[in-house]
Amino acid sequence: MTRKKSIKFEDSMKRLEKIVDQLEGDSASLENSLKLFEEGMKLTEECRKMLEDAEEKIKNLLGEED
Repeated sequence: MTRKKSIKFEDSMKRLEKIVDQLEGDSASLENSLKLFEEGMKLTEECRKMLEDAEEKIKNLLGEED
């Protein structure tokens, strides 16, 4: 399961990079830019959650508590 999350995280980061490149370019219409921005925000939230989960797992492995 950890491997699957790792791959998803890496794939999400690559997609975010592509979205940023598209938004920085001049070719995207306003409507498309809004869709890309929305997708980017969702991916950012998913990545943040994955990082928080990983941090929690590391804390648990080290025997630390909040």
